[in-house]
Amino acid sequence: MPTDATAASTEEAATRVVAFFETLAPADVAALGRLYAVDARFKDPFNEVQGVPAIERIFGHMFEALDQPRFVVTGRVVQGPQCFLTWEFLFAFRNFDKGVTQTVRGASHLVFDDQGLVTLHRDYWDAAEELYEKLPLVGGLMRWLKKRANS
Repeated sequence: MPTDATAASTEEAATRVVAFFETLAPADVAALGRLYAVDARFKDPFNEVQGVPAIERIFGHMFEALDQPRFVVTGRVVQGPQCFLTWEFLFAFRNFDKGVTQTVRGASHLVFDDQGLVTLHRDYWDAAEELYEKLPLVGGLMRWLKKRANS
């Protein structure tokens, strides 16, 4: 059973993670090692990696592939060494709909070690609804498939 000290330290670690990601800039990617354990695992609908360098590559690529990506955390639940965040990811595509802000809504499950470092970061979001439907060509197909599945 978690102690009050564990909950407080997890709350502090979660606050650091939220502040970091809500202000994340390209130059900050190299500082992910201050938040993540050396062998931390990261998984989302497109990636499954382990280790800080691999996690840094994912967030570095985000800045290369998208314009003005940013996270807005909309909710947080802390229990024991775990935290569950809900968020909005705002960005613009570089190759089409330039300048049009896109929003992906999702959640992250974080597990912290005794030092308050992230050992597991698992992102949950619906790639079909939140991303594919916004793409030219693929979007039309995804909307059609969704309509057919719901009829």
